[in-house]
Parts: sequence; C-alpha cells; structure tokens
Amino acid sequence: MNNATSWTFPVTLHRNGVRLEPLGLQHAEGLAAAARDGELWKLRVTGVPDPGDEAAYIATARQMQEASSRLPFAVIDEASGRVLGSTSYHDILPAVKRLEIGYTWYARSAQRSHVNTTAKLMLLTHAFETLQAGVVGWRTDNFNFASQRAIERLGAKKDGVIRHHALRRDGTVRDTVMYSMTAGEWPEAKAQLLYRLAFYKESTPC
Repeated sequence: MNNATSWTFPVTLHRNGVRLEPLGLQHAEGLAAAARDGELWKLRVTGVPDPGDEAAYIATARQMQEASSRLPFAVIDEASGRVLGSTSYHDILPAVKRLEIGYTWYARSAQRSHVNTTAKLMLLTHAFETLQAGVVGWRTDNFNFASQRAIERLGAKKDGVIRHHALRRDGTVRDTVMYSMTAGEWPEAKAQLLYRLAFYKESTPC
C-alpha cells in the first residue's frame, strides 16, 4: 500500500438528503439517466460520459483510484435513490497533504439546488477535518464561467491560469483556471457554506 492509499480511503458521506458513495459499476445506469437530464455530453467544457460509455467512464475512474490519484463518488439523492451525478478527489499528494476536488457534474434538475453546496461541504469537511489536508484545489476550463463562479462562491482563491493545458472533449485545447483553499481559510468558508445551506432550506418549497 502506498502513501496515497494510506492517506485517502473510500468513504460514504451523508448530509441534507445527499449521499456520496464510492463510484462503482452499479451506478452505470444511474449515471446514464443523470447525463440524459440535460443531454450533458453535448457540453464541451464538462467530462460527462457519452451515451453507452458509462461503464468505461467508471472503469477509468476506478483505475485512477487503484493508482491512488483519484477517489470517485456517485452523488445520490437519498430519498429516491436516484443518481444525481458524480464528483471526485483527485491529484492526491499525501507528502504535502494536498488534493483537488473535480470531475464534478450533475443532472440538470439537480443544478442550482442545495446538492452541489452540500456535496462540497461534505468533501471539504472530510478533507480538512478528517484527512487534515493543508490545501484543497480545483481546476476548470477557462470558458466554464459557471464553474468558476461556483468555485469562487465556496471561498476558494484563484491561483492563476495554466495556458494551453488540456484537451477538451471536442479536441480543442483549453486553458485551465486553478483555485485553492488552505486549511486556515476553511473555518470561514465552512461558516459561509452552512449559511447558504440554511438559506436553501428556508427558501425551498416542501
């Protein structure tokens, strides 16, 4: 067992009716349904599996997990059991206690809801308070402005832009915008996330 495996480990997290559980082949059908909700594979700035490619998508994520570079989750609505999307820890660097959150996407019906805020609260709490991470990072496409705004709302700071950095699904090359949050910044960010979730609870019809 290498150092990355001994630092991060598969875990199931629950909060506010949202469950993050280790991604597996049993989630393939649910991922397909989530991706159909909005035809998300048509978006050039996200990494959603194409129709029929869900098993390969999961296999790749699990291979990265075996290599200790990624820890993938399925995002589940606990009331219905429906798969809402997926997210991951990735680029796990145990020597410096750093990891990133990414490979995140949600069905259109779960977007602009409490789901992403809840998932990020769980992932950040686990990273900073259980794993004792020193820093958590994010990266996103330079044209994915919605993702950039969402990351900034979490309280993350923009580190900079890596130019001509990675391929998009359509074969074009993107610039990558990098963000991070340190352990010292986490308490204030946590307070803000809890405030936002309280607002969602109060403003969302039963």
